[in-house]
Amino acid sequence: MPDHDSEKQPAATRSTSSPVVPGTTSESISPNNLARKLSPRQVQMIAIGGTIGTGLYLGTGRALATGGPGSMLLAYTICGAIVFLTMLSLGEMVAFIPVSGSFCTFAGRFVDEGLGFALTWNYWANDAISTASDVIALQVLLQYWTDKFPGWVLSLICLVFVLGLNLCSVRIFGEAEYWLCLLKVMTIIAFIIVGIVVNCGANTEHTYLGDKYFYVGDAPFVGGIGGMASVFVTASFAYGGTENVAMTAGETRDPARTYPGVIRNVFWRIVVFYVVSIAIIGFDVPYDYPGLASSRADSSTSPFTIVFAEAGSAVAGSFVNAVVMTSAISAANHALFAGSRLLYTLAMEGYAPRQLSHTNRFHVPWVAVLTTTAISALCFGASKAGAGQLWSWLQNLVGVSNQISWTCICIASLRFRAAIRRQKLEHLLPFKNFTYPVGPALAVALNIFLVLIQGWSCFSPRFDAVSFVSYYVEIPVMAAMFLGWKFWKGTKIVLLDEMDLLTDRYQFENEETLVSPHSFGGTLPRSWPNVPGVGILRSAAKYIA
Repeated sequence: MPDHDSEKQPAATRSTSSPVVPGTTSESISPNNLARKLSPRQVQMIAIGGTIGTGLYLGTGRALATGGPGSMLLAYTICGAIVFLTMLSLGEMVAFIPVSGSFCTFAGRFVDEGLGFALTWNYWANDAISTASDVIALQVLLQYWTDKFPGWVLSLICLVFVLGLNLCSVRIFGEAEYWLCLLKVMTIIAFIIVGIVVNCGANTEHTYLGDKYFYVGDAPFVGGIGGMASVFVTASFAYGGTENVAMTAGETRDPARTYPGVIRNVFWRIVVFYVVSIAIIGFDVPYDYPGLASSRADSSTSPFTIVFAEAGSAVAGSFVNAVVMTSAISAANHALFAGSRLLYTLAMEGYAPRQLSHTNRFHVPWVAVLTTTAISALCFGASKAGAGQLWSWLQNLVGVSNQISWTCICIASLRFRAAIRRQKLEHLLPFKNFTYPVGPALAVALNIFLVLIQGWSCFSPRFDAVSFVSYYVEIPVMAAMFLGWKFWKGTKIVLLDEMDLLTDRYQFENEETLVSPHSFGGTLPRSWPNVPGVGILRSAAKYIA
């Protein structure tokens, strides 16, 4: 989104020598700024495990039942490729301009202010709904042990807990996420090892499984194209939030050096924690396993529980249930953090009441945190439909919202890189997307295709109005916000020569500097693009070209 204090000055001539927040002096820094206190260790772990949650642990069961092992593996692989291409595009921008609004700010600054407005509000709602879906999942998970304790009480307790983490110093948030993510990563690694052992014969039947479940009944592609289409939204929900790691850029120490490594590691996370896990589920669990197709997803029907149980573990269900509960808390914590930072950005940009940008003594936007939490809490009122069914609807909403966000990220990336070339600033990029322009363009095309076809199941065998709304309501809402703001404010697509590429650029002075969405000037050292790793990517790009 445009920097309002800098509009009078062309982007090519704007001063970048001072890191001072516009409208302040170096001696008088506004209290409504964020603090760069997340360490590279914390950001790396958040990037690795921050999005592993109920989508992977619980959603895969129903995905296997409705699409079969072949459809599930293909859908998760395609979505993983889209996410990787998207993160390369996002990493290029966020390493150059590390702002708390991240890709929402980029959409307004590099494409059209109306798109930035619509995407920011849409993604804030996405994060609020994600927070709600994760704490509501706790009600489903609790039923594995008992149905006598009111589930909404547990959800409320956990919501208050993540609220407390988000009101404390960002260091506390980062440390809590670090250990929660570490637990999830260790569980996935244990699952992969156990899954391989089970497949090789160390199971309750003492037989070698191999790939036989890929050829049982209607497998590997159950339900044809409709079955496969329905799996994509589940996969998108599971991968959702990968892009949220960019929201920490405004509070990360030395983001220009940290984020290139974070983005490159996304590839291995997708392959190991998603694709390999999904493949093992397809090899070890038949698609017609009792209970998988139920809309009431719980740990007893989680493929992770089933695989551990096949290994002969008597406490497999309780173990996986406990891990999934901590994963749900972690995912809710992560979503609330991202949502509050987006609301803070909306307030700083003038798209929401200014009071939402107020920060506490820890430089945390406490008003935005409380507001996002309140919206998430409202979703509890819809639980009359049943926690399992409500979680399924919210999963659809969040999955489609993720795909729309990925599309906008790649569109902004295409425009950003074109402007970088036009203004001859490529040598300043600390990280380059070696797939440009094919990568982001392909991701845009695939996302649009998936958004349109993945609601196939709501038309067949009969029309399901509620599911139709959960699959497609995001499209008209997003379009209405974009066009409404565009016509009301008279915004235009930003021209490449006029695109602001210098405001907010990170400088390497004083890593503890307080920041805001408009805070950084400075110049990256010319030696940085030549560090090991970036040079390899540059060589690969030349080879591909």
